[in-house]
Amino acid sequence: MSIYASGQEDVLLEEDIDVGTGEPADLIVFNDDHNTFDWVMQSFVEILGHTAEQSEQLALMIHLKGRATVKSAAFNELRPKKEALCDRGLSAVIEGKG
Repeated sequence: MSIYASGQEDVLLEEDIDVGTGEPADLIVFNDDHNTFDWVMQSFVEILGHTAEQSEQLALMIHLKGRATVKSAAFNELRPKKEALCDRGLSAVIEGKG
């Protein structure tokens, strides 16, 4: 199993998570230079079910910090959401919590 060091914490990458267990994980979205704030916020509302205010705050965090955790849930719940965000051109990964 490979572990990715992020700052001072170790995280499991998507390919290392046992998808059958519903293991807790985070959906992370990264900043890019081609998606607009409006598109990112619309995607968060439609795919993640966030409010407009939550979506705006997350988009700003991603812009300023380069990444943000946009949803925490079981891996098997996050995977289709990650794929939908990626289908819209956003950069997203799932990181395990354990």
